Amino acid sequence: MFEVTESATKQINEQLKEREFSAIRIFLNKGGCGGPSLQLSLDEPNDNDWTYDISGFKYVVDKELMEQAKPIKIDFMGRGFTITSSLVFEEGCGGCGSTSTCCS
Repeated sequence: MFEVTESATKQINEQLKEREFSAIRIFLNKGGCGGPSLQLSLDEPNDNDWTYDISGFKYVVDKELMEQAKPIKIDFMGRGFTITSSLVFEEGCGGCGSTSTCCS
């Protein structure tokens, strides 16, 4: 239902070892030129969250989002984190940085 791979845990530990924070939130970034996607941020847990304690880190996901997205898997591959889920996203316009005005 919720998984964080060993490589993601290692990278999170490396990047956040000097920081104090309550939880890592998985949230739905609703748009931009790349379209919607699941993202990570540092945040505080709240009453509407599912909380997962994995390898010394607390992860939080809004309950409604979790029901729509499960299973969620966080991985680290080379240059960045990937978050996979059962959600199907439409592609964004891909126009930012060009002459397209779709993102303005």
